[in-house]
Amino acid sequence: MSSITNKELSVRIIELLGGKENIINVTNCMTRVRIQVKRRGEVRLDELKTVEGVMGVVEAETIQIVVGPGKAKKVADILNEDLDLYGQPHVTEDWQSNKQEIKKGQKQSKLKSALETIAGIFVPLIPAIIAAGIFNGFSSLIGTMQQQGGLPQDSQFWEVTRLLFSLIGSSFLGYFAIFTGVNAARRFGATEGLGGMVGAMSISAQIVSISEIFGLYDAQTPLNSILTTGKGGIVGVIIGVYLLSKIEKFVRKSVPDVLDLIITPIVTLLITALIFVFAIMPLSGIASDWLVSALSVIIGSDNMVVSVISGYILSALFLPMVLLGLHHGLIPIYAIQLEAFGGVSLFPVLAMAGAGQVGAAIAIYMICKKVGNDRMKQVIAGALPAGILGIGEPLIYGVTLPLGKPFITAGLGAGFGGAYVMATQVMATAWGPSGLVAVPLMQPSSMIHYVIGIFISYIGGFIITRIFIKDSDVAGV
Repeated sequence: MSSITNKELSVRIIELLGGKENIINVTNCMTRVRIQVKRRGEVRLDELKTVEGVMGVVEAETIQIVVGPGKAKKVADILNEDLDLYGQPHVTEDWQSNKQEIKKGQKQSKLKSALETIAGIFVPLIPAIIAAGIFNGFSSLIGTMQQQGGLPQDSQFWEVTRLLFSLIGSSFLGYFAIFTGVNAARRFGATEGLGGMVGAMSISAQIVSISEIFGLYDAQTPLNSILTTGKGGIVGVIIGVYLLSKIEKFVRKSVPDVLDLIITPIVTLLITALIFVFAIMPLSGIASDWLVSALSVIIGSDNMVVSVISGYILSALFLPMVLLGLHHGLIPIYAIQLEAFGGVSLFPVLAMAGAGQVGAAIAIYMICKKVGNDRMKQVIAGALPAGILGIGEPLIYGVTLPLGKPFITAGLGAGFGGAYVMATQVMATAWGPSGLVAVPLMQPSSMIHYVIGIFISYIGGFIITRIFIKDSDVAGV
């Protein structure tokens, strides 16, 4: 049995790999610590093979140091902590992973740090987000045209096309929480598979059964339940995985190496699940209910000034609500409005939020063109069609949210469109996809005002973003 501690082994590995400055990233598999270095010439491979605790060294694309099961994860965790690699992207040939290196010693605000963490979770998902958004958008467009008579409903070709597009889109967006959990785990230094399991818990059907047992489920209006599938949204998943990472590291330090592969994941998941299901998700449900109650009062006002102000605020804040998973609580209000007034006024107002993202993205595209950021230009070019079709995820998670400030300026610009839509009393006959695709869902007298509202949001998002976003904010992203 080796007498060298995991900490001592980690220090020795760093030394023989050429020091901290020569190490790019550290990962692990079942028995090996995998390390990517900058300069192979500085690696003392022969000495590394003779270090106590090292069972073997495999030199491939990464240097793979065999240390044994259980020990591999512990040594990798220590290396990541010592090298301050948690929160930094993996450097690969894929541009999504090759983000700007964080300057050592650079001080930054907590807000900026939080935004960088969120960006690090979502940036690797950008290609899938764009593809899924575009396919879902076209699927919604075909479905809307079938319902409105633009396409024949009995056409097998169009129905198969719609279903195929929906299949491709939902294969990612339907399980977005799981992908988020995996990437959040990578970001926080937890086991990626366990992070994916936290994401899966949030959308699993067993949540409803648990909710029913504790009286937290509303069978009449399920989305109004304190605890139900999807409560808390992806932010809840990120918080849950962050908690998972802390618990996993604590448990792993207390468990012998030979029992690590069995004990650590079982104990970690059990503790995390209890807190996640019975605390994080219910609290998000309570917050959602409070927000819905407040919105019901604001939307029902007959005062024009109140309506305009509420229209602006609702449009401006809708995307942060989506980020928090609180938007699910708005659907009962849609149903209440439709039953009482024969139309829905809230849906067209909230639809303006996506249009603000489109305007902001166009402004960022122009800045990217000016500063030569070709990578972001490509992301925007791929995400814009989905945004115009009413699928906001590609623009949110691929463009505005990773950049930080544009996520805010897009909402502020969208507010003007929301104010106009509320002031002109735009009503929809139902709710569904937003953007220009939703025009057929508007009442005939409201269609023109809805379109005007969208273009006002485009312009508002563009102008405010262009004013407040500097070239330096976009240049190195």
